[in-house]
Amino acid sequence: MKDLYTPDNLLDRLSDPDTLQVHYHHLHGREREILARRLPLAGGEILSVGCGPNPGRHLFPSPEFRLTGADIDPEYVEQARAQADEAVVAGAGELPFEDRSFDVVLYRLVLHHVAYQGPLGPVFAEAARLLRPGGAAIAIEPGLWHPVGAALALANRSGALATRIHGSPDDIPLSPRALAREARAAGLVPELHALTYTWRRMPPPLQRALQPLDRAIGSRPRAAALGHHLLLIARKPPAGARGEGSGGARGEGSGGAGEGPGGAGEGPGGGR
Repeated sequence: MKDLYTPDNLLDRLSDPDTLQVHYHHLHGREREILARRLPLAGGEILSVGCGPNPGRHLFPSPEFRLTGADIDPEYVEQARAQADEAVVAGAGELPFEDRSFDVVLYRLVLHHVAYQGPLGPVFAEAARLLRPGGAAIAIEPGLWHPVGAALALANRSGALATRIHGSPDDIPLSPRALAREARAAGLVPELHALTYTWRRMPPPLQRALQPLDRAIGSRPRAAALGHHLLLIARKPPAGARGEGSGGARGEGSGGAGEGPGGAGEGPGGGR
C-alpha cells in the first residue's frame, strides 16, 4: 500500500536515517533471536504475505528454507524475486495456494495495513488453511498498548493531519488482545513476545541504553503486550492434537511496528 504513504511528513523530516538504522539492526536481531528460541526450524516452506521488496530472508535463509512471496504490488513482487524462490501478485485473504502448503506463514509489518481495509479474521483463517499441522503463523506488527502506538492511534483520529505528521493513513496500531482472539478463532494457539520497547526515532544512545529491557522482560506475559514492536507466533496444532501451545506470553495476542509501507520493507511505516 505504498501509494498511501506521503514522504513529506513531519516525523520523517525530523529523523536521521542513521538513527533509524540503529533501530532496524536491533529489530532484525530480536526477530532472529526469538524465532530461533521459540520456533527452531531446520528448513521448510515459508510464505511471506505482503512481502514488499524484502520477503524475510534474514529470518529464513536459503537454501534451508524455500521462500515464496506474495504482494498486491507488482513492482514489489518483481523486487522480491531477487531474494525469494518464487513471488506472486496476490493479497492477504485471496492467496492462490493449496491447503496445508506451508510450514510458516509470515506477516512482517503487514497486518496493520490490512486492518485499515477490513477485519483480520479472514486473514487468520487463511493462514490456518495454508499451514501444515504443527506449522505457525508469525506476525510482527505495531502494538496499540505502547505509548507510541497509543499516540499514533490518537493522531489517526485527526484524519488528514495524521498523514502530515507520520505519512500514512493506513498505519494502524493493533490491539494485542484482539490479535490473540482472531488467532484463536482460526484454530491457532497464540503466544506473544515484545521485540522492542524503544522507538526508532529516539537518539541512538537512548535506544542502546534501553535495548536490554527487550531481552529482560520481552517474553513476560504482562510486559510483552506493552511492547512497541511485537511478535506473535500462532501455532496450528499437530494433526490429532489439542495442544495449547507453549512459551511466551500466551493469551495476549500481538502487534508490532511496521517499518515500511510494503510489508517486510524497511523505511517509513508502522509505529511511527
